[in-house]
Amino acid sequence: MSYELKSVFASLPLMERGVAKVLGGDPKGNNFLYTNGKSVIIRNIENPAIADVYTEHPHQVIVAKYAPSGFYIASGDVSGKIRIWDTTQKEHLLKYEYQPFGGKIKDIAWTEDSKRIAVVGEGREKFGAVFLWDSGSSVGEIVGHSKIINSVDLKQTRPYRLVTGSDDACTTFLEGPPFKFKCTISDHSRFVNCVRFSPDGNRYASAGADGQIFMYDGKTGDKLGSLGGEKAHEGGIYAVSWSPDSTQLISASGDKTVKLWDVGSGTAVTTFNLGSGVLDQQLGCLWQKNHLLSVSLSGYINYLDRNNPDRPLRTIKGHSKSIQCVTVHKTDGRSTIYSGSQDGHINYWDAESGENEEFVGKGHSNLVSRMTVDESSRLVTCSMDDTVRYTDLSKREYSASDVVKMDMQPKCISVGPGGVAVTVCIGQLVLLKDKKKLFTLDSLGYEPESAAVHPGGGADGKVRLYSVQGNTLKDDGKVLEVQGPVTDMSYSQDGAFLAVTDEKKVITVFSVADGYTEKSQFYGHHAKVVCLSWSPDNEHFATGGMDMMVYVWTVNDSDKRIKIPDAHRLHHVSGLAWLNPNTLITTSHDACVKQWTLRI
Repeated sequence: MSYELKSVFASLPLMERGVAKVLGGDPKGNNFLYTNGKSVIIRNIENPAIADVYTEHPHQVIVAKYAPSGFYIASGDVSGKIRIWDTTQKEHLLKYEYQPFGGKIKDIAWTEDSKRIAVVGEGREKFGAVFLWDSGSSVGEIVGHSKIINSVDLKQTRPYRLVTGSDDACTTFLEGPPFKFKCTISDHSRFVNCVRFSPDGNRYASAGADGQIFMYDGKTGDKLGSLGGEKAHEGGIYAVSWSPDSTQLISASGDKTVKLWDVGSGTAVTTFNLGSGVLDQQLGCLWQKNHLLSVSLSGYINYLDRNNPDRPLRTIKGHSKSIQCVTVHKTDGRSTIYSGSQDGHINYWDAESGENEEFVGKGHSNLVSRMTVDESSRLVTCSMDDTVRYTDLSKREYSASDVVKMDMQPKCISVGPGGVAVTVCIGQLVLLKDKKKLFTLDSLGYEPESAAVHPGGGADGKVRLYSVQGNTLKDDGKVLEVQGPVTDMSYSQDGAFLAVTDEKKVITVFSVADGYTEKSQFYGHHAKVVCLSWSPDNEHFATGGMDMMVYVWTVNDSDKRIKIPDAHRLHHVSGLAWLNPNTLITTSHDACVKQWTLRI
C-alpha cells in the first residue's frame, strides 16, 4: 500500500490592504513565487495548476526571491529569519539560514553572481543588511533611513549599486561592494513602496504612496525625470516591474489599474483596468518573459492582455484563507471539488485541470464549517454566520431564498434521503426538510458535536441514535460508547458502517446491520482526529488529525493502512473527500487543495 502526491491546487497570496506584495520571478521565466502564511508557493506561469509549496518557516513568510542562477530561493519571515533553499530537488533542502536582524523582512535582492544578498524590513536596531550568501558575513551597511525599509534592489551589472525605499519617504543610494552610503534622495512626499533597477542597470525606478514614479541613473543615482508628468497614478503605487529589454515597465496601483510605461518618453502606453471595488486594488506586479502579472487585494492573480486592457487573459483564483471543509460532486462524468474557507468563500475546482471559480452573489459572511451535497444536487453548507445555505450546483450562485437562519451557531450538517438534513447547532439538533426547519431538539443534556444521517453524536464520548419519524427526531434510547469526546462521524456510502472519530485519537467503526455492534477500533494518530471520509468502495476510509497525519484505513483489517505524514506540512488537515476509490483529496489551513493517488 502506497501513495503519491498527484496535484497541488495552491493557495492565493495572502494580501493586506495598503501593503505591497512582492512577487518573485524565476530567471528562466518559467515560474513565479509568492507567499501565504508559513508557505512559499512556486507556480508554473504557463500552467498555474502545476504548483509546489515550501513550508519550512516556523513563522509567517513575507517575501521569496530566486537567485539569478535559478538554483536557490531565499525567503524571509516576520521574525527576521532568512532561509536559502534548493530549487532543483523536490525536498528543497536548506542550504543556509541567517538572522540578519530581529523583525519582519519585507524585501530581498541578490547580486547577479548569486553571491551576495541584501535584505530590508522592520528590524529593531537596523532596517537592512547585506551579506555573503554562503557565510553570512557582512559586505556593507544599509544606513540613512529613520523608518521601516520597504524595498531593496541591487544593480545586475557591475559596478554594483544598491538602492532602498522607506516609510520615511526617502530612497538611499549605495555604492559597493562593500556597500557604502552615497546619498539620500527625498523626491517622494509619502512612503516609498518599491525600488527596482532595470535589467541592463542603466536606470532605476522608485514608486510611492504619492502616486509618483521617478527615474534615476543606475550608476550615479542622478534624477532623470518622472513618469506620467505630474502623477503616474491617481492612487498610491505599490509595485513596479521592468520589461526584460529595459525599455518599458509596469506599475500597480491602489487606483485599481496597472499601467504599462514607455520609459524613454515617460508616457503610459496602456492602462489596464482591473475593476471598481476595493478588492480590485493592485498591490503587486511581475513582468516575466512575455507575461504581465498583477495581484489584486482579493489575492487574485491577473494575466494582463495588452490587446484588451479591460479584461485579463486569465485570472487565477482560489483561497487565501484557511480551508475548513471540502466535498466532491460528479456531473456528466466530470468531478468537481467544492471547498469552503474561513472567510466564507466557496470555490469549485475542476478535479482534472484545477481550473476554479467561486460562487457568485452574496453568500456566507463567516467561516464555512461543513458542506455536503444532497440528492437534488444542492450544496448544503453551514457557517458561523448562523445560517444553512442550499446552493443549486447547476447554477452555482447564491440566492436569498436558499438560506435558513438558525437560532444557534451550526457546527455540522448531514443530509439523508428525501431532502432531509440534520444540523448540529450549539446545544441543539435541528431537522430540516426542503429548506425548512421541521423540528428542533434542545435541552439535550449533552453538547452535540457531529451528526450523520441515518442518526446524531455528542461531545461526551457517546453516540446517540435518533430516528427520523415523519417530521420529528425521535430518541431511539440507544447510546454507543466510544473512547473520548466525538469529533466527527460518517456512515459508509452503502450505510453498512458508522465510523466515529474522537479526541482520544481513536476511530471506532460500528456495524449497522448488527444493531450497531462495535466492529473494530483503529489506532495510529498522535493527536485529536478531526475529520473523516469514506471511500466510495465502502471498504476504506480516511482520517485526518491535529498531528498533521492522514491515514487511509481498511475496514476489515485495522493493520492494513496507508500513512501520509505531513500531508500539509506544519498545518493540520481540515477536510477529506474521495474523488474515486484511488484518489483522496485533502484540504488544510494552508489554503491548498491536494490530490493523492493511493495504491490500495
